[in-house]
Amino acid sequence: MITAAIGRPAARSKEVARTLGLLPQRPLAPEGIAVADLVGRGRHPHQKMLARWSPRDYEAVSDALAATGISDLAERSVDELSGGQQQRVWIAMALAQETDILLLDEPTTFLDVTHQIEVLDLLTDLNRTRGTTIVMVLHDLNLAARYADELVAVRDGHVHAIGGPAEVITEVLVREVFGLESLVIDDPLTGKPMVLPSGRHHVRAGS
Repeated sequence: MITAAIGRPAARSKEVARTLGLLPQRPLAPEGIAVADLVGRGRHPHQKMLARWSPRDYEAVSDALAATGISDLAERSVDELSGGQQQRVWIAMALAQETDILLLDEPTTFLDVTHQIEVLDLLTDLNRTRGTTIVMVLHDLNLAARYADELVAVRDGHVHAIGGPAEVITEVLVREVFGLESLVIDDPLTGKPMVLPSGRHHVRAGS
């Protein structure tokens, strides 16, 4: 059976973009583009061809810059920013789309620990204050357990487990999905599970 979707492609893609914001793992910005201009591209799904910017467009960009804490960088070139700042710019662009759902593929890739926490704290703030549904791909088990309300563990392209962090992050699952021996304890800060990898040179005391 052949199934086909018919309609005007441009209209359909804009309709999706008004509902779903997507941040790929390695987004590329045009060379020399200013922060505000890049964030402004998030308004394209709401604009008609050759139409002037509406007051709502300007307001949405301003709100996105403020929400991500980069209003003071609006006139700076994206090329000049640190990795953490650049990631905030991309998130701001996605926010300017004003979607209910935001998909992020490895949003902490290539960031040092400080910037990883900064970005994940920002996403948590957006979820709590705006009600935005955040869906992320993360490979760091401890960050995933700490920040996510629900986890989906995938093995060989198939869903292996789904549920809250305490349900999903277990020593058995870490072994089955990642082939890793570990000790899972309670995170002293959050009470959520924390994975301590064993490794060949580090074993449990008394074992």
